[in-house]
Amino acid sequence: MSKFDFDLFVIGAGSGGVRAARMAASMGVRVGIAEERYLGGTCVNVGCVPKKLYVYASQYAESFSEAAGFGLHAADIRFNWETLRDNKTQEITRLNGIYRNLLVNSGCQLIEGRATVSGPQSVTVNGQEYSAERILVAVGGWPFVPNIPGAEHIITSNEVFDLDTFPKRILIVGGGYIAIEFAGVFAGLGCETQLIHRGDLFLKGFDQEIREYTAQEVAKKGVQLRFNTEISSIQKLADGQLEVTLKQGETQCVDQVMYATGRTPKTTGLGLETAGVELAPNGAIKVDEQFQTSVPSIYAVGDVIDRVQLTPVALAEGMALVRRLYGQGSPDVEYEMIATAVFSQPNIGTVGFTEEEAVKRFPQLDVYRSEFRSMKHTLSGSEERTLMKLLVDRHSDRVVGVHMVGADAGEIIQGIAVALKAGATKATFDSTIGIHPTAAEEFVTMRDVTRQYG
Repeated sequence: MSKFDFDLFVIGAGSGGVRAARMAASMGVRVGIAEERYLGGTCVNVGCVPKKLYVYASQYAESFSEAAGFGLHAADIRFNWETLRDNKTQEITRLNGIYRNLLVNSGCQLIEGRATVSGPQSVTVNGQEYSAERILVAVGGWPFVPNIPGAEHIITSNEVFDLDTFPKRILIVGGGYIAIEFAGVFAGLGCETQLIHRGDLFLKGFDQEIREYTAQEVAKKGVQLRFNTEISSIQKLADGQLEVTLKQGETQCVDQVMYATGRTPKTTGLGLETAGVELAPNGAIKVDEQFQTSVPSIYAVGDVIDRVQLTPVALAEGMALVRRLYGQGSPDVEYEMIATAVFSQPNIGTVGFTEEEAVKRFPQLDVYRSEFRSMKHTLSGSEERTLMKLLVDRHSDRVVGVHMVGADAGEIIQGIAVALKAGATKATFDSTIGIHPTAAEEFVTMRDVTRQYG
């Protein structure tokens, strides 16, 4: 008989925590899991899922407009925010129930409440202490809001999905996935939208050409882009408008200010320091390659360790940890060649190295580039254009990076990511027969080198 209440206690029922808990329970491990907010974590409730639903919604107006070129004429098009918001809530509630059933049916003991680490092998929830041989922290992150005058009037991705009324004018601050995606959502739904960013250009860390091209295409969709700009204060006026003062001294009035300036690990008040767990300056939990913290019995995965803040990465980390602890071992999670998409309008899909990274790692680099107006838009009248890039190590002929800006980029790049993980060469791409007519076939028909290094 074990001297512990649980073999594994998981704090946080988000993507990584739920996957780890379910896998462990299926192996006969006695698992407890605590969640204080909502089942499914950020992705299901205030992230990937509702965001993608809103992106879909925002694309319809443009589609209705483009349909005229194909002989279809839509009339009396009206947008009802409440319908979208409430239908989204209904779907998320359904998913919450599915997550609950998955956990309970797998054999986990679900405890609803805020859990804190009270010792190397103990957790307290709702005033009750539980002992555990191992503790897994998977509490994710939380939106960052700067401490400026009027910060109480700022909304984040936590609140944006459930606004009481749809704004006529919104100012979005940030330069990452969330900022750019929501700029597209609000602009597409008819809101006068500004996106401001303190840097020279958004999407830091992405391929430079992709960044520049995306800015060009996003601006075509009606989003006003302003770089090297910051807010100094926000004041709420008597009529409910928000008066925003920029650091340059300019003022303007909007209905809503949304900050999407990053997320910080949600470790405050978790008791980790008391237990001796070492944290990074930004609050992230420091772990080794086996996701073990400075306290041998405590582990962490997902956004809280601040490696790659993507849902599929948290899932992979959770599975790798459980297999290592309770299964037949597991290889380390590979953080190279992780495909990702930005559901901006148009989409970005990318896998592998950026051109800037690749030329440093592969001195003999060939760049294949294609830009075109998609077949659909020859009749739609849209000025949207598509960009595709292949980066090839000339020495090995291996394709080391693929990037796309255009419709369904995420769907296309997911398949290509498999090829890159398998070590596909440019010869492999060249020998692959394309599907015609598609935009994706361009990836297997690019023959002429656009730029060459080394």
